[in-house]
Amino acid sequence: MADASKPEFTTILASDCSFKGEMTFEGTMKVDGKFEGKITTKGKLGVGKGAHLCAEAIVGQASIEGAFKGNVVASERIELAASASVMADLRAPKLVVAEGATFVGNVHVSPDALKGVEKSEFVVPIPATPLKK
Repeated sequence: MADASKPEFTTILASDCSFKGEMTFEGTMKVDGKFEGKITTKGKLGVGKGAHLCAEAIVGQASIEGAFKGNVVASERIELAASASVMADLRAPKLVVAEGATFVGNVHVSPDALKGVEKSEFVVPIPATPLKK
């Protein structure tokens, strides 16, 4: 059982923040604002409902509730909430997609999803192209 006094995310980039560049962290982080660039962690990345990310993320876990464009490689799992709007290439051993989530892109999910991952397999920085109407 989780400790109620311990927050789920140790670091938060608030909704009034905008960040561009490369970010590396150890534990858990939730982005509620805007981020553009590269994120690297063995921990957990949370993308809040109001967040907008255009990124290449290499993480342990990703939990996406907001808008994300780019690539996500997770060593453990990726979760897309019902409010998620994702245009990305995803690669992970486990993927959870809630009913109502929007996803456009490529996905590779299997226990072997990370074997032989080459950066060239992903289109950088924004791999998913909007559907033409």
